[in-house]
Amino acid sequence: MGSAPSSKKGGGFMNWWEPLVYPFLRDAMMIGSLIAIMCAVLSCFLVLRGWSLMGDAVSHSLLPGIVLSYLLGAPLWIGAFFAGLFCAVGTGWVKNISRIKEDTSMGVVFTGMFAIGLVLFSKVPSDLHLDHILFGHLLGIGRAEMREVIWVAFPVLAVLLLKRRDFLLLCFDPAQARVTALPVRILHYGLLAMLSLSIVVSMKSVGIILVTAMLITPGATGFLWTKRFDSMLWISVCTAVVSTIFGLIISFHSDASPAACIVLFQAALFMLSWMMSGRVAAQ
Repeated sequence: MGSAPSSKKGGGFMNWWEPLVYPFLRDAMMIGSLIAIMCAVLSCFLVLRGWSLMGDAVSHSLLPGIVLSYLLGAPLWIGAFFAGLFCAVGTGWVKNISRIKEDTSMGVVFTGMFAIGLVLFSKVPSDLHLDHILFGHLLGIGRAEMREVIWVAFPVLAVLLLKRRDFLLLCFDPAQARVTALPVRILHYGLLAMLSLSIVVSMKSVGIILVTAMLITPGATGFLWTKRFDSMLWISVCTAVVSTIFGLIISFHSDASPAACIVLFQAALFMLSWMMSGRVAAQ
C-alpha cells in the first residue's frame, strides 16, 4: 500500500490554497499585493521615462543611510530615504556637469554608495541583518511595518493616478511639458521622491532584490501588450499582484525564498508576454 503521495490532501495531490489557512501568509499576500500595486504603477512611468535602472540604483544606495541612521539612533527609514534621494539627484548632477551619460553616472553613483554602505556595515557592530535588507522578510512582517506601507502606498498611488497625465507628458516630452507651463522641476523631483519613499517602505518587507524587480518587470510586461497608458497600468498591476500571490503559494509548497519565487513568476509572465505579444516579429 504506501504508494499514495504524502502530500495528498482533500482528494487531490496538493492543496495549493492551503497557505490561505495561515494568518501570517494572508498578511504577506495582502501587504505584498499593496506593495506590488504601488511599484507596478511607478514602474510604468519609469519604463516610459527610461529610468528602469533608477529603481535598482536607488534601492542599492540605501545601505549607507540605513547604517548611519542606526549609528545616530534615528529611524532607519529617514537615512534610507535621504540616501536614495541623494543617489537620484547625484546621478542627474554628475550627468549635467560632465560628458558622461545618465546610465553611466547612475552606475558610478549607486555602486559607490553601496560599497560605502558595505564598508560601514562591516565595521559597525549592530543587530541589523543584511539578509533582511537584501531579501526582506515578507513572511515575518509586523503590524507596525504594515501600517508604514499603508500610510505610504495610498498617498503615493493617489498622487501618481491624479497627476498621471502630467507625469506622462514629462516622460514622453519634457520640452512640451515646459511649453504648457507644467512645473517640470517639481514633477521631476516629485517622481524621484516618491520612488525613494516607495523603495524605503517596501525594502523592509520585500528586500532590495524584489523591490527592484517590482519596479521594472510589471511596467515592461504592460508595455509589451498595449500602446495605451491606462491599459498598460492595468496590465502591470494585474501581473504584479498575480505574481505576488502565486509566488508566495509556490514558495510555501517548495520551501523556497518568497522574494525569489515572486521575481521568477514575474519573469515568467514577462517572457510569456514577450513571446505572445508579437513585438519580436516587429524587431
